[in-house]
Amino acid sequence: MWDSLIIKPFINTLLLIYNLTGENFGIAIIVFTILVKLITHPLIARQIKSSAALQDLQKDEEYLEMQKKYKNDKERLAQAQMDLYKKKGIKPFASCLPTLLQFPIIIGLYQSIIQTMGTAPLQVFNLVSKIGMGMANFFSFIPGVKNPFTLIPLNNNFLWMDLSQPDRVYIPGISFGIPVLAIFVVITSIIQNKLINPSGGDPQANQATGMMNIYMPLLMGWFAYSLSSGLALYFAISNVLSLLQYAALGRVKIKDLFKKKAVPTKKPSA
Repeated sequence: MWDSLIIKPFINTLLLIYNLTGENFGIAIIVFTILVKLITHPLIARQIKSSAALQDLQKDEEYLEMQKKYKNDKERLAQAQMDLYKKKGIKPFASCLPTLLQFPIIIGLYQSIIQTMGTAPLQVFNLVSKIGMGMANFFSFIPGVKNPFTLIPLNNNFLWMDLSQPDRVYIPGISFGIPVLAIFVVITSIIQNKLINPSGGDPQANQATGMMNIYMPLLMGWFAYSLSSGLALYFAISNVLSLLQYAALGRVKIKDLFKKKAVPTKKPSA
């Protein structure tokens, strides 16, 4: 089922885009990433809207009064908050869904890239079985598109990268390779999380996303560092497109990147 629902559609979509973009697999991954972002845009827009609503709620008089009233009763406060969320139509955990949906895409894309980039006889045989005659006939109806079987093995070179191998840039005088895309992925993931999450938000509302937002940039960076650079390229382009989405929806506020939580000052003792 996993092959039928994820791997085969991904491989054939990548091959079709590869076919249409002058047989450049790096460009195919970039175009594929744009398509994924377009398809998931409604979920991303809902995520941004939910986070913005939570941020605006911090200034709501009813919310502030509730914090004072139940400050010593966490259970009552949590229930009152959930009632207020329901009243105002806020879904505090909506921001988790797009992040969770990325995992099957990431796993499927990684497996698709590895299988598509394979050059060994067994790997080529498996790739041919994933394409199938049905897709080959479908490709033949599209003007200017070659039979996918004639494209194998694919050209896996893009810029400085071998897309089937981890990304490294080697500079004369330095004994190790620099993972440029992995560094870029970590930085853009941190910026993305800082921009989309409400600053100074309520711990109860952020409980489900707090730890994820701390570890997600490091996890994405590790994937980009250790797995194929084709996947790292997907992460990098996906993060850039996400930032553009936030900007288009009016949610990019550069000052939020440097905002710190206010530290309550103690009243001087009498």
